[in-house]
Amino acid sequence: MAGRTRAHWDLSALLNAADPRAPAVEQHLWLLRFLQWLRSPGPADGSPASEADLPEAPDAATPWPLRRLRLFLGVVERHPEHGQRVGALWRAIFGRLDATGLLADYGFAPRQGFLSELAERVRLGWLPATPQTDDLGALFPQLFSGANDAEWIAAIDDATIARVLALATPPDAAPGQEPWRMAMVESIQLLASQMRGAGLSGPMRQRMDVALLADRPFHQVVQAAEALRAGHLDGDDAAARLRQASYLRAVLEACREAATSVRGHLDEYGVSVDLVFQIEQMRERGERIEALLACLVSDLAADADAGTRLVGIAELRHLLVELVRCGEQRRSLAALYRRHYALLARKVTERSAETGEHYITRTREEYRAMLAQAAGGGAVIGVTTLLKFALAALALSAFWGGFAAGLNYAVSFALIYLAHWTVATKQPAMTAPAMAAKLEGVSASEAASEGFVDEVANLLRSQVAGIIGNLAMVVPVVLLAQGLAWATAGAPMVGKHSAEHVLQTLHLLGPTPLYAAFTGVLLFASSLIAGWVENWFVFHRLDSAIAWNPRLRDALGPERAGRWASWWRRNISGLTANVSLGFMLGLVPAIGAFFGLPLEVRHVTLSMGQLAAAVGAIGPSLFSEPEFWWCLASIPIVGLLNLGVSFTLAFRVALASRGLRVRERGQLYAALRRRWRQRPASFLVPPREAVPAPTPPTATTR
Repeated sequence: MAGRTRAHWDLSALLNAADPRAPAVEQHLWLLRFLQWLRSPGPADGSPASEADLPEAPDAATPWPLRRLRLFLGVVERHPEHGQRVGALWRAIFGRLDATGLLADYGFAPRQGFLSELAERVRLGWLPATPQTDDLGALFPQLFSGANDAEWIAAIDDATIARVLALATPPDAAPGQEPWRMAMVESIQLLASQMRGAGLSGPMRQRMDVALLADRPFHQVVQAAEALRAGHLDGDDAAARLRQASYLRAVLEACREAATSVRGHLDEYGVSVDLVFQIEQMRERGERIEALLACLVSDLAADADAGTRLVGIAELRHLLVELVRCGEQRRSLAALYRRHYALLARKVTERSAETGEHYITRTREEYRAMLAQAAGGGAVIGVTTLLKFALAALALSAFWGGFAAGLNYAVSFALIYLAHWTVATKQPAMTAPAMAAKLEGVSASEAASEGFVDEVANLLRSQVAGIIGNLAMVVPVVLLAQGLAWATAGAPMVGKHSAEHVLQTLHLLGPTPLYAAFTGVLLFASSLIAGWVENWFVFHRLDSAIAWNPRLRDALGPERAGRWASWWRRNISGLTANVSLGFMLGLVPAIGAFFGLPLEVRHVTLSMGQLAAAVGAIGPSLFSEPEFWWCLASIPIVGLLNLGVSFTLAFRVALASRGLRVRERGQLYAALRRRWRQRPASFLVPPREAVPAPTPPTATTR
């Protein structure tokens, strides 16, 4: 094979260069050239045969690589001298390479940080790889590097695969003892050992359901894999090997159930990115074992004639396609981003679904309670608005002005939370994970879709109640304060100059919509911070430390320490969300100004309070000014953008955290339109009878 330098070889060159006695690296190069020839367009120049050698007329719908593969097989079958050399070459290559590197390790990324994995993928994409290797897992991505390899491999028919296997099988291989069959068995054993190691690790074991570990599935999975290996080595009959495979499948299912139960113990133990990664890797290794088992036993379950098959052909094709797709994912930077995004999303949103349920009203009593809670929040925001003007009058530097404003917001939001009141704009970011949890079974039936529509209606009513309650109280509180100032001091608390500034900044035709959308991003960010902090609190068991640490118990007393632990456990998420939101509303614009970014915030309740302050400063004559009506028209737009942006972002993250895709969008949209036509009032007014919360569709939904 030495001396060949052309970029793409023709069929004659490939056949003449096939040398089973060549050095290993040159044999691998031949295999690379063969795959390049299959993918390269154009006629098979110089071939000793043409497409007339094909057993059937070429079909335009048949992928070009598949047509060339059939041509190649036709040539080597018609010309024994070529067939003997190519067969010997293939047997030499695959007999020497370690197939377990492909079957047991390929596609399973080591746990690395995002930047280290990014650097690794850039290296794989830019630096040349060498075919000088004894690991089939290292050679495989070089062989199948085409963008459409998975598609044409999936199109290969059973007869063509059987011809390829016959060419590559050693003539003296006993039935059931083919080299790749034993490589599959060894790979299953390696994968089972890896699953056992992950399942018995401390962080996984303490979060699994104890009842599901009673039968020791992670110990049994290795024993089942060893029994399968012994059966193949001893030449057990088909019935015995089918029993061994069934036993292994049952144990795998038990392992998957135990791993899935980790999600049910998040309240007690929390979750980390590493833990989520291990769960995903365990699931993928279980799927790989299932695919290998299917290849091994599919022929045993068929009729007597199928016993002569070398391996399950359809199952082998499926396995090969999945391996090629694993390689595509391994090379893709977008896939890397999606995977890490899902890991981070799972970490910060798993705990928000239950919290979000508290913001969804389903009965008239809950609706009235939401109005009352929102009214209390609106009263506090009214005072917050007046303090905002007072702090602005101090003319502090940019940073300290932003810090003071953030402290004002943070204290106000925390007070609202501790008083069990509400701010409407805080609801969407917390309710989105709860809504995403309902989507896990929405495509199962029309009833599930209707249940999701019920939740949408409940959510919209809750948001409307929150906004109405907030705005209904913030306006009279601010106007009352302005009126008292006029009566006692002869001047308003917020002067005319500040009022004119409000009319300029809140104008609908200005940047107000953009700032409102940006505020929605901050609302969403606060929910992420809250989910992360609560998970950190639970993962490190700080509630247990507060309750049982000897020094804290001595300082606080046992009963008080227990009360403190319970209080922090219940409120860590809510306090974090409100405090972080307050400081972001104050500090982010100041930090943006430092970098030359004209960022401002537009919060619907605060904006309405500012507009009320302007009315209190200028008086009823303001109602005749167009600027006032432009500012008033901006309030619903600000509210819509605050709510819509925060909910959309939180909903997308919640979907990513569960690996969900809304495939039945048309079904959901149709159900929403049908509900709007039939019962439009249900989106605004709660029903007289209670609407029960939908039962979670799966056991994994919290």
